[in-house]
Amino acid sequence: MNDGLSIGQVSERTGLSVHALRFYEREGILAEPVRRESNGRRVYSEDDVDWLEMCIRFRSSGMPLDTIRRYTDLVRQGPGNESERLALLQSHQQHVEQQLAALTACLDVITHKVEIYEQHLSQGTADCLWTVPVGNPSDDQQAADPRSAVS
Repeated sequence: MNDGLSIGQVSERTGLSVHALRFYEREGILAEPVRRESNGRRVYSEDDVDWLEMCIRFRSSGMPLDTIRRYTDLVRQGPGNESERLALLQSHQQHVEQQLAALTACLDVITHKVEIYEQHLSQGTADCLWTVPVGNPSDDQQAADPRSAVS
C-alpha cells in the first residue's frame, strides 16, 4: 500500500488504539470517510492523521465527543457555517481557559506548600510540619487556611 496508511500505522502515529480508531470512524468523528482497499482494509491519508491529531487534542482538553462530532459535521457541510464553527471553538476555548485558571490556583497552593517544606527542612524545623495546632484559636484559624504552614 503505497498511497495510504494502514490502521496499524495510524495507531502508531496517533497513539490511538486500533479499537479507538474504529470507534472514531463509527461515531462520525473523521472529516472524510475512510477509504477501503478491495479486501476491505482501511486506508488512511495524511489528512486523516492530521484530523485525528486535532481531535485527540480536543478530547485531551475535555471536549465532549458530541461537540467534536458537531464540529466535524459542520466542516463536512463545507463553506457557509464558519460562524457556527467559531462559536463552538470559542465556547470550548473559554472552558479550557477556566480549567487552566483552576489548575493554576491549585498549583499556587502546592508551590506555596513546597516552599514551606523546603524552608523548614533546610532550617531543621520540619518537626512542626507534622503537628496539629491545639488550643489557641489563632492556630485553629491557621489550620483552616489551605495555605497554612501546618501539615
